[in-house]
Amino acid sequence: MREKREKKLQEDDTGLMTVKFSIGAKLITIISSIVIISLGSIIFLVSWLVSEDLQILAEENNFETNRRSAMAAESVFENIQSNSMALIRTITSVGSTSLIAWDSTEFFFERNPNVASVFFTDNGRDEILLNDSFFDSRQIDASLAESFRDGNRTALRRAGAGETVLLNAAPHFSAPVIALFYPMQNAGIGVVFSPMDLNDSFGHAVNHSFLLNDRGDILIHGDFEIVRTAVNVADSDFTKYIWNNPERSAQTLYTSDEGIRYFGAFTKLNIAGAVVVTDVEYNKIFEGIAATTRRNIYLTITVLSISIILLWFFSKSISVPLEKLAVAANEIEGGSFEFDLKPKGRDEIGLLTSSFSRMCKALTIFGRFTNRHIAVGAMRGEIKPGGFPKHATIFFSDIRDFTAISENFTTAFPDEASDRIVQWLNNYFTQMIDCVERTNGVVDKFIGDAVMAHWGTAYTSGSTRKDAYNCISSALMMRRALFRINKGRSKDNPENPRIRIGCGINTGMVTAGQLGSDVRMEYTVTGDPVNLASRVESLNKTFATDILITEETWRLVRKKFITEEMPSVTVKGKEKPVRIFAVINYAKATKGPKSLARLRKILGIKDPGILKLDANSTEKKYKIVGM
Repeated sequence: MREKREKKLQEDDTGLMTVKFSIGAKLITIISSIVIISLGSIIFLVSWLVSEDLQILAEENNFETNRRSAMAAESVFENIQSNSMALIRTITSVGSTSLIAWDSTEFFFERNPNVASVFFTDNGRDEILLNDSFFDSRQIDASLAESFRDGNRTALRRAGAGETVLLNAAPHFSAPVIALFYPMQNAGIGVVFSPMDLNDSFGHAVNHSFLLNDRGDILIHGDFEIVRTAVNVADSDFTKYIWNNPERSAQTLYTSDEGIRYFGAFTKLNIAGAVVVTDVEYNKIFEGIAATTRRNIYLTITVLSISIILLWFFSKSISVPLEKLAVAANEIEGGSFEFDLKPKGRDEIGLLTSSFSRMCKALTIFGRFTNRHIAVGAMRGEIKPGGFPKHATIFFSDIRDFTAISENFTTAFPDEASDRIVQWLNNYFTQMIDCVERTNGVVDKFIGDAVMAHWGTAYTSGSTRKDAYNCISSALMMRRALFRINKGRSKDNPENPRIRIGCGINTGMVTAGQLGSDVRMEYTVTGDPVNLASRVESLNKTFATDILITEETWRLVRKKFITEEMPSVTVKGKEKPVRIFAVINYAKATKGPKSLARLRKILGIKDPGILKLDANSTEKKYKIVGM
């Protein structure tokens, strides 16, 4: 291959690609011309072109900062409104004095520590909920919340009439807080909260963002004194420009009352007529241009003088590697990605050669792998070629009665059965893959309706015990996900049938690596622990369970989960019986099943009378020994 490339290069050098004007000659000619014109034009170019580019960049940055600040503000307001609305609905449905109402209120303030108080009307009676931690941590008198509510009855009435109102509560509490009033079921709701979550979005070194309500009050500002003293900018020209502008988001250059010019961007929020404004001082953008121009003049003269002498010698170090890269590019265009390009130096050409070589390897890797995460890991060098022993936890799952479900699809939808089955499976696989990836696992492959995954192979959580714990946690997440999916489904629904799975988990030493051919490869694991995990999975139907683990896995996590030992089984190829355990729940779980009987009842699985079954009647790979 190397001889062919060199031959092609020689042919090109004597043929159509013969160099007529060398890089060295071109560089000297160009730089000589630059020397003649640069001294007269560089000041103009820097002061004009750079200033325009800098202005455009400053405007784009200011506008983007404003957009992000607006998105953050809308997100905070929407979360406050939705969370408090859910709390109030709970309280009004169960009664404000019930234990559920107390628990819901406590949970709400734990999840929303920046909320100071919530007030509303329940059965004609005013209710106010206080976050004692909020007031204690800021040394604020909690009674101020009630007086604030009483002083803003008008806002509550407006909210009850269908309006959403934002008010500056900082002067009342002497702290940076905002009051949000919104309607719910013909009643007014009020929430007083601190916008601390917006500090990062609103505070920047050069760009400054602040929030206005529909009356021109400044609600959020980097200078708290402005908020505390209730500064109102409704009469400023820029504020009037915002309100008169039909656009939701825009930017302009304006002059403040102090005579300072700013680039000002605004975004009108969908809540209470609020507006997020972001500005940057015009003169600060161009402070460094004059000094930079002078330095560029001195540097240009020096560099150009020296470069003319060195360019001819340096050009050879550019032209030769570029010729090799040109040959390689032609071969890539033809579909060949195998190259042995080695950088000759650590300059830009060396970097380009190194990047080109990595790109070729990446193209080869991506052509072989089907798992994108594994392919990226291999490209980055995180996964080395070859097979390696790994102490891993292997997972198999399978859909119960999938054959019958497929036949029902075919019967109910003769022409659309294939598409419907694929859509139904893809929705299921999406949920299962998410559970695996959220626990640091690797999805190995899909075998029909079955899923194979492993933990502690391509990457690990730090220990075999942690990997095993994550694997079982993933299985429990799958159980919860299927419980949500199956809500509203029936077993006999041909279009969207209920899904029930069995999971088999085993831990042991496996061989992990890249298997396949030169054309197609995949990262997978092999070994006896993999086979045992597959066989354990098939026992779920016999044992009327959904998650089974072997003794090897159980020993690692037995203190972390509630388990019940099942009858031991003898597996083909193993002399000693294998102990099997059903996973019930987390050991510290406060909700959910505590026993296998309760789990079966929740999952709708009947107790099969396991000690009376003969597993050999349906499966010859194992035999139940008993307990």
